[in-house]
Amino acid sequence: MTSTPAFTPQDRLDGRVAVIAGGTGAIGLATAQRLAALGARCVLLYLHDEPAAAQARAAALPGSGHLALQASITDSTTLRAAAQAVQQQLGRADILVNSAGYTRPVPAADLEALTDELIDEMLQVNFRGVVATIRAFLPLLREHGDGLVVNISSIAGFTGVGSNLGYVAAKASIDVVGDALARALAPAVRVLSVSPGVVDSGFVPGRGADFNDKAAASIPLRRIGTVDDIAAAVQACATTLRYATGTRLVVDGGRHL
Repeated sequence: MTSTPAFTPQDRLDGRVAVIAGGTGAIGLATAQRLAALGARCVLLYLHDEPAAAQARAAALPGSGHLALQASITDSTTLRAAAQAVQQQLGRADILVNSAGYTRPVPAADLEALTDELIDEMLQVNFRGVVATIRAFLPLLREHGDGLVVNISSIAGFTGVGSNLGYVAAKASIDVVGDALARALAPAVRVLSVSPGVVDSGFVPGRGADFNDKAAASIPLRRIGTVDDIAAAVQACATTLRYATGTRLVVDGGRHL
């Protein structure tokens, strides 16, 4: 391991490797675009895409040397295999962005619809899967003494308002565990949460233009978020906000107020 870095701001990510879980999703791909434009080689972890399509998305990123690897965040065997492939093909991993996730809208008062199975699924994907991904890539992130984990969380984790209560619980859990990991892994690895509000990404099934328009009217900055808003926040975590760990960056236009 190298000596402790100064954690000063930087403009470029040349020589760095960024692994993005959910890398072919809306936020993941937007994040890859930004990090690649600054010189990082990006690894897109994906699950449901056709391999050829995922490889094409990686090849279309700025720069060169990008990969697309199939892995499931709920299957640690595939995550370990992906980490080994990154080590063998790229030799390092400096940044891990956890943008993979899943949800389904259920009103908070409808506890009958919040079934045991849905709760388990929400926690398995949105909490356990994040921890498992960090666990798989942690040896690589630690190796050079200047690693970064960015968990894409949600304001649901601290407002209690979200697509369903299982999702709320998962996001609150990953925020608190992120704080614990920030303490445990410092100074070799920084851990941050980026917490969006409503984002025009198609992530929540059934939320279309009507929902977005109503939400925008209630947001102090008078629009919902874009995937590039969230990607820009991740970029900041990797570049200008380097003297930060164990905290969350809220990117919601003021919706939580």
